[in-house]
Amino acid sequence: MFTLEQINEIHERLGRGESFAQYVKALNTIGVETYASYIMDGHSAYVGNSGHMVTSPPAHEMLAIADTSDREQFLTHLNLHNQGKTSYLEMSQGLAASGIEKWTVDTKTMTMTFYNKVAEEVFAEIIA
Repeated sequence: MFTLEQINEIHERLGRGESFAQYVKALNTIGVETYASYIMDGHSAYVGNSGHMVTSPPAHEMLAIADTSDREQFLTHLNLHNQGKTSYLEMSQGLAASGIEKWTVDTKTMTMTFYNKVAEEVFAEIIA
């Protein structure tokens, strides 16, 4: 069973955009099957086999999530962050304003999916 300490150590080593695929693979190695990161405060819930779950503390102040999602605005904020032009907090603020509530990562299929407040998929991508 994985621990928050193991996750934090992996995040310290690999939790950057350029090594994101390695980060996700390392999480899978310790038993994380999926995780969800919540834009409202930046906390994440990591789930492994048999329902084992570890939750991280909030990463930033509370953000209000827009009631309606704007896919184009979301993609603009995501692309800016992927280019290294925004911090994690700035990206989170932009995603919140775009109506994104959370993203999930599946460490087996290497996919990342973004959802709005009514749990509709707004965007999905393969992690390469």
